[in-house]
Amino acid sequence: MSRKGSPYLALTLGDATGTIPAVIFDEPDWFAGQFQEGDRVRVTGEVTDRGGRSVLRVRSLRPAEAADAQVDLLPRSHRDPADMWGFVLGLADEVTDPGLRALLDAMTADAVLADAWRTVPCTRSGHHAYLGGLVEHTVGVAMLCQSLSTWHPRLDPDLLVTAALLHDIGHTRNWEVRPATVEQTDEGRALGHLAIGMQMVDEAAHAAGLTDDRRLALLQAIAWHHGPPAGAHISQASPEALALWRANALEAGVKARLEGVNLLDD
Repeated sequence: MSRKGSPYLALTLGDATGTIPAVIFDEPDWFAGQFQEGDRVRVTGEVTDRGGRSVLRVRSLRPAEAADAQVDLLPRSHRDPADMWGFVLGLADEVTDPGLRALLDAMTADAVLADAWRTVPCTRSGHHAYLGGLVEHTVGVAMLCQSLSTWHPRLDPDLLVTAALLHDIGHTRNWEVRPATVEQTDEGRALGHLAIGMQMVDEAAHAAGLTDDRRLALLQAIAWHHGPPAGAHISQASPEALALWRANALEAGVKARLEGVNLLDD
């Protein structure tokens, strides 16, 4: 209700450049019944200032035309996801441990998984919040871990790079990319990307015949990539788990600062 006591429709409009709140004062009930969340629309109106923020006062709102179907409404990485995927495969090729290599080969060869890996974002409004964000972040973290392994040769490079490549794999089932929006899946809301990813890696590790000690070491590193899990103490972390935690925080933090966003949506 407006301050004058009349109803209005509040909505959010977005395209690849961002989002803006919008309001419809004329026939709000009718407009509310004409569109669903995620619909593509054409809109005209005026941008006004309401309480210090820009709001679009809508004058006309109608369904997008067929010719508009190719217009990108979701932000995309400026890096080509296909190129980033080449980096993923190249980093996987450098893993020499037979069990870890078999695990990576199986997961990267899964066409459905690979397509989501190249497509989904890392977050919806935090770091790498755009199509292709997951694979871009994955490569960034893995390359940092690779460099750290060179500087500290006592680290297990195969374990660390594998964990880096797979640490956010749960996002492939955490996000659903729709024509005009990115939504969290029911599974994502219920479990979160970390729990999903741990399950995916555990199942794939068993299928690949990874030994229990290597499987647990890999899962521990992934479990620590946001820091100590609940009830854990830093003294319990392996060097690889600590390395992945810090590399992930560094890559995400620098990207977030460059984009002017926070890290809460991760």
